[in-house]
Amino acid sequence: MTETPAQLKARWKKIEHQLEKLYANPKVGLDFQNPFQLTIATILSAQCTDIRVNMVTKELFKKYKQPEDFLRVPGKELQQDIRSTGFYKNKAKNIRGCCQRLIEVFGGKVPQTMEELITLPGVGRKTANIVLWAGYGKLEGIAVDTHVFRVSRRLGLAKGNNPQKVEQELVQIVDKPKWGTFTDVLIWHGRKVCDARLPKCTPCVLFKNKLCPRIGVVKHA
Repeated sequence: MTETPAQLKARWKKIEHQLEKLYANPKVGLDFQNPFQLTIATILSAQCTDIRVNMVTKELFKKYKQPEDFLRVPGKELQQDIRSTGFYKNKAKNIRGCCQRLIEVFGGKVPQTMEELITLPGVGRKTANIVLWAGYGKLEGIAVDTHVFRVSRRLGLAKGNNPQKVEQELVQIVDKPKWGTFTDVLIWHGRKVCDARLPKCTPCVLFKNKLCPRIGVVKHA
């Protein structure tokens, strides 16, 4: 049976209550000290774990402190500095392009609106939402990464076949003040329990409380 928006919102409230007990005070898994570092770290996090990115940025941010620093070195040097995050050539290109635009258009500062952020190379809605929420405390949408996309669809909270459509569905059922923490709790649940390949359904608190549609298809997990 298809749930109405009101039913989805009510079920999400119950899910939210359970997840907030599990993941109290959730936060972005990336290490950063300012919005600029967060922007670079989020670009590096594409198809890479936060753990690996944090290992790389620990040294990277000692060497590159401002946008200008990323443009002073040869492109190949930056590539080697970020090589272990994967797709390093494309990421280096995006980082340099991002820094160039920050300098030329935004005075070296990371902008604080969605419209401006998504003009930066390597920055899409997901990255922009993360920077706005974790960097500036602003909510303009819900960051839909691979974990949020997977878990929200498994929970039946969204049906969209791409992150943009999923975000459009989620903002209708999640109260705006919770948009930022929604992303954080679903990411942590996706990492710890609702794994892409082998979801741990049986011990999952949502499964136990019959808040997950998989209760009807999963017998043993």
